[in-house]
Amino acid sequence: MSFRVAGFAGSLSNPSKTRTLVDLAGRRVAARFGGRAETYDLADLQPALGTANTLDDLKGTEGAIVAALLSADALIVGSPVYKGSYAGLFKHLFDLIDPAALAGKPILLTATGGGEKHALVIEHQLRPLFAFFEAAVLPTGIYASASDFAGGLPVSDALLARLDRAVGQFGPWLTADVAGRAA
Repeated sequence: MSFRVAGFAGSLSNPSKTRTLVDLAGRRVAARFGGRAETYDLADLQPALGTANTLDDLKGTEGAIVAALLSADALIVGSPVYKGSYAGLFKHLFDLIDPAALAGKPILLTATGGGEKHALVIEHQLRPLFAFFEAAVLPTGIYASASDFAGGLPVSDALLARLDRAVGQFGPWLTADVAGRAA
C-alpha cells in the first residue's frame, strides 16, 4: 500500500528556504519509502485563512489543502523563524484544527532562520505545539540557517545528514508492512 506525506511550509515568501527544505524532505521520504509527497505553502491558504474563524470557513482550494494535510499519512511541517517563533498565520491554521485530527500522526518538524541563534525554535515553539495535538513528532527536528544554503538549495553536509536521519525515523509508520496493516 502506498502512503502519502504532505508538507506544509509556513512561509508567505515565494520562493522560500522553508519551502525548499520541506519539499526536499518530502521527496526524500517518498524516495526512501515508496510513497507520494506533496507540499503546500501558507500563501496557498491566503487570503481566506486570515479571515477564517473555523475550518468550515475555508472553501475551494484552501479547504482542499487543509483536507489534504489532515488526511496525509505523515506530515512535514516547516516554519521560518519570525522574532524567535513561527508566524501568526501559521499558528492560526493550527488553532483551527481539532486536536484529535493530528493525534498519533507522524510529523517531522523543520524550521529555517537567518542564523544559528534561532536553532531552538523547534524545541521551544514547534514541538510543544504539536505535543498538544498528541502527534507522533519525530525525535530529530531539522533547523537550517542561511549558511546551510547556496543558490537557494540546502548544501550543508551536516544538514543533509541530519535530514536523512530524520527521514529514516518515519520508518515505523511508512513501511509497506505497517501501511498494509493500517488499511
